[in-house]
Amino acid sequence: MAEKTSPDRCFFSKCVDKSSRTDMIAYLSSHFRYDTMSGWNRSTSYACNMKLYNLGLNRETEDKLWELIQLPEFYDRLRGVINTFNQQHDYLWQAGWNGRSGGYLVLYQGGTKPSKYRSYCTRCGQKNYTSIAETGTRCGVCNKEARVDYIKPPLQIFSYPGKGVDMDEDFGDWSMYELKQRTELVQEFDRLADDIVTEALHIASEHSVEERIVYIPARELVLA
Repeated sequence: MAEKTSPDRCFFSKCVDKSSRTDMIAYLSSHFRYDTMSGWNRSTSYACNMKLYNLGLNRETEDKLWELIQLPEFYDRLRGVINTFNQQHDYLWQAGWNGRSGGYLVLYQGGTKPSKYRSYCTRCGQKNYTSIAETGTRCGVCNKEARVDYIKPPLQIFSYPGKGVDMDEDFGDWSMYELKQRTELVQEFDRLADDIVTEALHIASEHSVEERIVYIPARELVLA
């Protein structure tokens, strides 16, 4: 299997002189933006237009990607790249898809909080909002006596899909430290978009799309 390599050109990431206040303000102010929810709430954030026609790919590669985007496995691979970015930022900053066809990568604010789950099944993984002291150890899904309480409730990841980021911001009032921090964040976001394209191109070079007939077992009542 061929190794993944960086694309011949950067699709979204840019070099910015972070010793220059003017360059950082220009980078942030001119960056492409998109809705964080929908157009009616008028909240926007930093974004990248990931639609295939916007990437400047050759026709053969673009046609191959059009086939791949029909497959859930393709998005599972891309989701792994995005999750790495989200984890690195402790989910305070998250990347997600938006747009009618999901063609825009958008930077969101978010975070984590303790979930309300109190127990889980060690056999099937089913989570439960009650402790075993309240409802016993039998799992309601697999029916096994395998439920145990969490020592520490798992974290729930949340985001603010309707919240804008730096909308109409006057960066002239920001300190050099604040400008550098935000510039580095948005640069990481742009590099994420490049990483997604790189992963997509790697999948396209290593795999093809085949149609298979899958027979699904079904139960029915018959005369015996």
